[in-house]
Amino acid sequence: MSAQPAPAPLLIACALGIEHLALRTGDRGGAGGPFSVVRTGMGPKAAERSVNRLLAEPALADAAVLATGFCAGLAPGMHPGDLVVAEETRDPHGTVPCVGTDLLVKELVRILPGRTVHTGPVTGSDHVVRGHERSDLLATGAIAVDMESAATLLSAVRAGERPVAAVRVVVDAPEHELVRIGTVRGGISAFRVLRTVLPAFFEWHRSLLLPRR
Repeated sequence: MSAQPAPAPLLIACALGIEHLALRTGDRGGAGGPFSVVRTGMGPKAAERSVNRLLAEPALADAAVLATGFCAGLAPGMHPGDLVVAEETRDPHGTVPCVGTDLLVKELVRILPGRTVHTGPVTGSDHVVRGHERSDLLATGAIAVDMESAATLLSAVRAGERPVAAVRVVVDAPEHELVRIGTVRGGISAFRVLRTVLPAFFEWHRSLLLPRR
């Protein structure tokens, strides 16, 4: 009998040290295969460099990639601690459709009952977005913005065909702008939510490992 091929790993990418801390110290139960949680550094250029370097490693060459961390909500009524599951990521360099959005929403709702989960396009920026820029981005149809998701997923699919997704936690929103993450209630709420999300990512990864029809 021929040996079964090793399952494709899962690469979970975040940018900030506080995001990495939340994921590293959170619930890691239920992994369906090999996974890595990596910190890319802040901004699209850092994300692009890091993802390209990581996916060049033989062990991660065919990895599924999921971008996560904090984001700024764009739509009225969003609150710190809300979750955003991207239907696609976009920036001036390209648009990347996400895979398994419905499953991620289902698992996040199960893990965090009562927590609001938003779905829609997530746009990229090379700087922190505030004030009128949020309204301008909302007018494009995007529901959230961050600096790394779009660059992470675009780099991932350019390196080879693979499943990709992005899940973000709202750290500030139009009515709840933060000055510094982690120093006010919104940042603390987002940190606590981010600590709980890994099992949903593992279930998403497990679904990708199932035989395809």
